[in-house]
Amino acid sequence: MKKLFFVSALSLFSLSAFSQDAVNKAMVDQFRKDKEKSDKDMSDAKNSAKASFWMDRAKLYENIALQGSEVDSSAAKTALEAYKKVVELDLTKKGEPGKSAKEAKNILSGGEGSQLFNAFVKQGAEKYQAKNLNGALEMFTAAQEINQKDTLASLYGGIAAQQLDKKDIAKTQFEKYAANGGKDPSVFYGLAQLYRADNDFDKAIATLNKGLEMSPGNKDLKAEVVNILLASGKEDQAINELTALTTSDPNNAQNIVNLAILYDNTSSKMNQKIKELQGKLGAGSGKSNSAAANLESEKGKIEVYDGEVKRISALIKKQPKNADLKRQLAEVNAKKKESVAAIAKLEGEVKASQEAAKGNDVASLEKELADLKAKQADASSKAIENYKKVLSIDAANYDALYNLGVFYFNEAVQLKGEVDNMNMTEYQQRGKEVEGRVCGKFKKAKPYFEKAIQSKDEAEAKENLATVNTVLEQFAGKGVACVEE
Repeated sequence: MKKLFFVSALSLFSLSAFSQDAVNKAMVDQFRKDKEKSDKDMSDAKNSAKASFWMDRAKLYENIALQGSEVDSSAAKTALEAYKKVVELDLTKKGEPGKSAKEAKNILSGGEGSQLFNAFVKQGAEKYQAKNLNGALEMFTAAQEINQKDTLASLYGGIAAQQLDKKDIAKTQFEKYAANGGKDPSVFYGLAQLYRADNDFDKAIATLNKGLEMSPGNKDLKAEVVNILLASGKEDQAINELTALTTSDPNNAQNIVNLAILYDNTSSKMNQKIKELQGKLGAGSGKSNSAAANLESEKGKIEVYDGEVKRISALIKKQPKNADLKRQLAEVNAKKKESVAAIAKLEGEVKASQEAAKGNDVASLEKELADLKAKQADASSKAIENYKKVLSIDAANYDALYNLGVFYFNEAVQLKGEVDNMNMTEYQQRGKEVEGRVCGKFKKAKPYFEKAIQSKDEAEAKENLATVNTVLEQFAGKGVACVEE
């Protein structure tokens, strides 16, 4: 997050609007004398009880703030309190405000002819430039009490608060700015960043959208909407927003790269879900098949043991005193007993695994798997399409080149997993054919890594290229012909 995104804006706040260049030394000296007299007269009970005294004091300090801040850098505050004192003291016999009180109220509310707001803003800017941020914030906040509909003081108040790391105050100030019709897109961007830092993604997006109402074509605000949608896990919305950006600005390669990466990530996540679903589908049937095979094997042993019992029993009839034959018969009967127990256990496992497979709702899982595969294929296709679109705009774009290389590399690795999981029979039937396709995927990735390295000398691209070259050499050594699809 950019912490100081408004510094340049405030530094451009020209004091020429309240320029002191035209203030001559004599005027400043007079301000000092008048200030000393006013401060001294405050101790006089008669003077301090008169509304006229406080009105003169208010106007004096207001002028000091506007034209002679070197006399008192916080003169606007003194002027504010003096005007309030006028309102308090200037009452008619009926308890209604007098002429001076009405004038003071007009000034305090920022009415026609009032300069008090400008006095606070000017002295706030001076304190900001003197790096007195707390003093600046105080002045800008007071200015807003005088003119609650102005955007200038809330803008600069937010800047000062942000630099003081008073985030809640900064948010309040910038919200006032926006509510009063402020249009500077950097304010909406910065306010959204403050919300994003608090993980308040909905408010962040709402703030950016309000900024876009004021500045419909602002690319930074549009891009930040996408970033926050991604940060909040709303990838589908982010894709929609980024698609709109690429449509409105078709030659912006970075936006198209980002869109391709989103589709690429979506494809990868769906691949993982597909594996999990395939595992779930295969778990029940696979376990059931394994248990059934073991069961048949044990039943086959029983037949062997029965045959041995019959054979040995016949021999014992002929040689009833042969101890070795009796020992053999006992061992065979013991093994048969173990097999009977094993058969009972395996029959339970077969039944349990069959029940588990039924509970999976195979039809529903198969439909879900088919839908996922279709969505994954679509995301994969759009990723490639957008990477290639980037290269049509910028043939040396490193991100597009590298990510395309990785895309085909990963496809090769995934396909190789099929070969690794084949049994001997399956491999003899179609292993070589799949290996050819695996080789083709690696071969397809190679030129993208090579071009990426030419564009930017990055270690990651070099490492992947080295791996690809090693794998291709191994395939060549096995006599596997690469088949590019």
